[in-house]
Amino acid sequence: MMAQKGKVTSALSYIDQGALDKAKEALDLAFSNDKSKDWFNTYFAKGKLAQAVFEADNPKFSSYFADPLAEAYVAYEKAMELDAKGGIKKRIITNMIYNSLALDLYSQGSKQFEEEDFENALKSFETQIKITESDKYAGIIDTGMYYNAGLAAINSKKYNEAINYFEKCAELKYMGITPYYQIYESVLGLGDTVKAEAYLLDLPNKFPGDNTITLQLIDLYLKSGKYDDALKYIKVAKEVDPNNFSLYFATGIMYLNQEKYDEAISELTRSVELKPDLFDSQYGVGAAYINKAADMVKKANDIMDVKEYSTAIDVANAVYAKALPYMERAHELNP
Repeated sequence: MMAQKGKVTSALSYIDQGALDKAKEALDLAFSNDKSKDWFNTYFAKGKLAQAVFEADNPKFSSYFADPLAEAYVAYEKAMELDAKGGIKKRIITNMIYNSLALDLYSQGSKQFEEEDFENALKSFETQIKITESDKYAGIIDTGMYYNAGLAAINSKKYNEAINYFEKCAELKYMGITPYYQIYESVLGLGDTVKAEAYLLDLPNKFPGDNTITLQLIDLYLKSGKYDDALKYIKVAKEVDPNNFSLYFATGIMYLNQEKYDEAISELTRSVELKPDLFDSQYGVGAAYINKAADMVKKANDIMDVKEYSTAIDVANAVYAKALPYMERAHELNP
């Protein structure tokens, strides 16, 4: 037994020296022996090795563990479970091992999120949360971890999980109104537009005077085709911020979708005046003129009188011509 325990001691020593290959070899021998395979220190050493493999970031050791940090956490937990006297738990707390593990998980989760591996990012952040909330973590809880997990969840389309994390952010008053909007987006993701609308309409009670709520309602109503409701809130928003180009752009596109071309041209032209370097507004005005002209040509085709038809076509062509400068400018902005 002592010889096999010596293998574990050697493994821990090799880990401290950075000789992870020798540590793995010693630990494999310890796990292959019936007398040491269920010893708490063997699992503790496995946790240390797995964490060291992640931190080394060396391809030479990458085959040792499929998911080093997840396996490190499982090994540490197993070590504490096997240690009836609680020595391993004290060592983990005293040496702040779970603090460093939580930081490693945050680093891993952030990288996975950047690489758009959202499901694995969520797993990393969830394990970080589990560790940080435990009594083995010595330090202040970083509330940002709940927000990170929420973002990973919503991007993984795991909307119920996302709602839970964003509700925790709201409870902790983290990032003001932002997590409330993420909850709203998650509810929309679940397909419940009625609940999403009710949620937004209640937000002024929590954040009176926050004009961004009006903008969110406008966006919701435009996307759901509730144009009368959208116009009502656009009017309110324009009174507060009359030079916000996006309000005129949104109204113009709404009218364009309704084939109300004159109204669309008026709103989109104002958007261009306020922000002339925006491709979408320039293109939108051009599209409104083109669609109006096409509609005029269609109506002209029903005219039987040749002279009247010719006049109607000339008028339509004049409208087509008005689209040209906007389309040219749009092309300059987005070749």
